[in-house]
Amino acid sequence: MATTEAPITATEAPAHGVEKIDVAAVNRKEDRAQYASRVKVYPKRARGYFRNIKWLVMAATTAVYYLLPWLRWDRGPGLPNQAVLMDIDNGRIFFFNLAIWPQELYLVTGFLVLSALALFLFTSIAGRVWCGYLCWQTVWTDMMVAVERFWQGDRNNRIRLDKEPWTGSKIFKKLMTHLSWLVIAAATGGAFILYFRDAPTLAAEFFTGNAPLPSYVFFALLTGFTYLLGGIAREQVCIYMCPWPRIQGAMLDSDSLLVTYRDFRGEPRGAFRKSQGWEGRGDCIDCNACVAVCPMGIDIRDGAQLECIQCALCIDACDSIMDKIDKPHGLIAYDTYRSLQSEKKGGGLQLRLIRPRTMLYAGLIAFVSAIMAFALFTKSVLEMNVIAERNPLFVQLSDGSVRNTYTVKILNKRYEPHTFKLAIDGLPGGQLVILGKETEKEPTVTVVPDDLREIRAYVTLPPDALDRVSGEKVPFSFVATDTNDGTATHRGTNFRKPAQ
Repeated sequence: MATTEAPITATEAPAHGVEKIDVAAVNRKEDRAQYASRVKVYPKRARGYFRNIKWLVMAATTAVYYLLPWLRWDRGPGLPNQAVLMDIDNGRIFFFNLAIWPQELYLVTGFLVLSALALFLFTSIAGRVWCGYLCWQTVWTDMMVAVERFWQGDRNNRIRLDKEPWTGSKIFKKLMTHLSWLVIAAATGGAFILYFRDAPTLAAEFFTGNAPLPSYVFFALLTGFTYLLGGIAREQVCIYMCPWPRIQGAMLDSDSLLVTYRDFRGEPRGAFRKSQGWEGRGDCIDCNACVAVCPMGIDIRDGAQLECIQCALCIDACDSIMDKIDKPHGLIAYDTYRSLQSEKKGGGLQLRLIRPRTMLYAGLIAFVSAIMAFALFTKSVLEMNVIAERNPLFVQLSDGSVRNTYTVKILNKRYEPHTFKLAIDGLPGGQLVILGKETEKEPTVTVVPDDLREIRAYVTLPPDALDRVSGEKVPFSFVATDTNDGTATHRGTNFRKPAQ
């Protein structure tokens, strides 16, 4: 059963100026009940090296998320100028100078595979660093807690406010907190939909009521989920909803860096005053600073736990206490199990980044990256498809000639128009006619930038040519030659004729 928050009284150790925070861990592995009422976690503000890293990561990731849809990228006339755009209407994904068509979704699959492998690699090296620094649940929860702290004060003030009766001051602080959360949530939902349509256009349509219905639906969904998960549920998402804490356990080994309490140095713990000596005791003065700052409500001194997201705020809190009692940093630190056992025996720090598990992940990343690079560099800028008409398979003309009808589709993936000369190859005596260009001996078609054009084509074999080919099905190719650079694209098909 989850434990409740302890009273907010504090005992001062005047000799060192260290406050004994009366706080109990909300989540403990020995009390991890399947069904339990939630006990709210009130994380205390942390200051230090890792907290600064988290602020920088939050600023960078949220700036990219909110501002990227507004970044312009000129692709030429008639094409969207949004740098990153998932153009659902036209079936394309634009990422700066790269355009991904539906038939190239394998590139997206490759990117997702690379992302998963990178996550596996970082997990095997340093545990749940993704969860502690980059996961959107962590980033947005951090943001919501910062807003809550702005309106309601730090940990003790928030606990006290929740216990107070409803007054005008409490209503104002709570109302402003939730309104601020809703503003952040609305900005998050609004930024999300801007990735699927031209941002300035959609923003104007949205506020005038002219946006497509799905825009309002997804805006409402993202706003609601951001408010609920980041502002209300918080650590409950990581503990109960997210599968990653369970999965990552299979990816850790004795050489994975984890936020670790060095019990060989800290135990036996206990309150300490300057008049006392350090003989027979550890460096941990049981101040509970590490528990108070933990956003997951755990006590890192209990060892490795499912709830720990490796955010390292407990390291910052503990290091600040070590400064006050003139002890070296590192009572809580990133460490490995193997290194911890070595240090307990008087050995030194052991860090093995290169080992079979990490080499396997790194090798897979290199392999998939090479495939992706090859796919990108050999990505075709022109695609042609030929579809033979099946009803009828062929038409026999009055002069004895046989005609087949085809639909030729030419996809120009480049950002400028291109003209192609169409011909046939491998069908001796065959004659090609393009609908609308019947008088052209060498018909040409122009395809506008980043577009698909369909052409109706007729291929005819005169009687004398029919005698030179055997069988009811004769293979041949359509050839589209770019008039600019002479690049030729071939697409095979079959010519159907009566049995002889």
